[in-house]
Amino acid sequence: APRGPDEREIRLNWREFNAYVNRCANALAALGATRGERVATVLANSLELVATYWACAKLGAVVVPLSPLLTAPGLASLVADASPRVIIGSGDQLAMLDEVRGRTPAGAASVWVLQHAAPDDEAAGYRAYGTLIADASEAEPGVRVDPGDLWTLMYTSGTTGAPKGIQHTHFIRAMYAARASSWRMAPESVVLHSGSIVFNGAMTTMLPAFMLGATFVVERAFDPDAVIATVERERVTHTMLVPSQIIAILNAQRFDPARLTSLEMVLSLGAPLHQEVKDRLNELLPRRFYELYGLTEGFITVLDRDDALRKSGSVGVPPPFYEMRIVGDDGRDLPAGAVGEIVGRGPITMPGYYNRPEETQQALRDGWLYTGDLGYVDGFLCLVDRKKDMIDSGGVKVYPKDIEEVAARHPAILEVAVFGIPHDKWGETPVAAVVLRKQGSAGPDELRDWINARVAAKCQRVDRVLVLDSFPRNAAGKTLKRELRAPYWAGRATDIHGMKQSGPW
Repeated sequence: APRGPDEREIRLNWREFNAYVNRCANALAALGATRGERVATVLANSLELVATYWACAKLGAVVVPLSPLLTAPGLASLVADASPRVIIGSGDQLAMLDEVRGRTPAGAASVWVLQHAAPDDEAAGYRAYGTLIADASEAEPGVRVDPGDLWTLMYTSGTTGAPKGIQHTHFIRAMYAARASSWRMAPESVVLHSGSIVFNGAMTTMLPAFMLGATFVVERAFDPDAVIATVERERVTHTMLVPSQIIAILNAQRFDPARLTSLEMVLSLGAPLHQEVKDRLNELLPRRFYELYGLTEGFITVLDRDDALRKSGSVGVPPPFYEMRIVGDDGRDLPAGAVGEIVGRGPITMPGYYNRPEETQQALRDGWLYTGDLGYVDGFLCLVDRKKDMIDSGGVKVYPKDIEEVAARHPAILEVAVFGIPHDKWGETPVAAVVLRKQGSAGPDELRDWINARVAAKCQRVDRVLVLDSFPRNAAGKTLKRELRAPYWAGRATDIHGMKQSGPW
């Protein structure tokens, strides 16, 4: 869908899209992107990006989707790690791409292609995507691809550390497509993706839609009012959103449940959705809410729409052919109701991280994926928090999610993120960062006192509240807590990566 006067809507049937993909595949093959070679993209949502996914699938090449929000040093490190044969970028990123080329080792990317290239760009060593596609054949590439061949190399969002390349085979991605039944998706479905499709969560609905031959709609960028308009205009049946996007839609100026009556599924994934928001969504759009808990590394649980009310505090159960355990620090299984680390395995579990054997051994033990998330089972999986986000306050375990659920009920708070900062007496103490529905509608001290009067235990009382204009996010829209807390642990609590804030630290 277009976003401005310089953009146009593109509609293709499956035959036309297949011909476009074949031209893309044959053009990439001519550049050396043969079976097993990597093709990196630094593109926002576009036809070129979607086509590159499927062109690589036909070639047996490995697509490496990189976020266009990366800085030059971050992008350079990932290009050096992946060593792609071809890298495709956008013309409006030319200055950054030039810097990245100067930072990466020779041979890390042998061919650089620009989505919209001018003749002077070609003189500077870039190839023009449009020209390559126009000159390429529409014939099928005819490459044999095996189920165990790699198709995608997805770099983690970096919410808990340095990004790692997660490998997915064709078989694994076929198992993503097979999840169509979990969403009650059919060939007649209209599937909308409005967030960045470089985010692995996009595969959760994109691959089933492509397998079924459903209608797949891609927005160029997320905008809550535009999403509402697209759902209404295209009669969208299925959409996947991260929590921050759900909150934005429910609070959009033009939100009206009557405009979204075509929806059969609203899938939340990527981060926990606070109970306050779940309740509102289930009230306004009943029998449409699904929730997926999962890791790109390869384990999921699904909360079905039919369980969304009676088990709304959970994140569902593992689908068929998936297994789950809850283990203690000693690695032994814990009984029902006990909090421990979530461990799982299934047909989408990765073979490992790219070129990182030590990290692979740490994450995968005897075929089980150790998620780093804490939870317990009461028949359904109940998520407690990230193991790394847990706050140790005076020897007591404090889970940020418990405090966030309380804070989210304040009428002035739109979003909240709780994290721990150093404390001389207790070791760590909780801090709440919030974004308000209306600027100036509540002060930090007022919010702190309100939260502390309602938490279940003294150790959950927040030391302070930070009122921010916005949260730092990755390409998927996930809040980056590590960026919120990093200045405190670095001993410089006066700046949070350039974010504006009001109120005392």
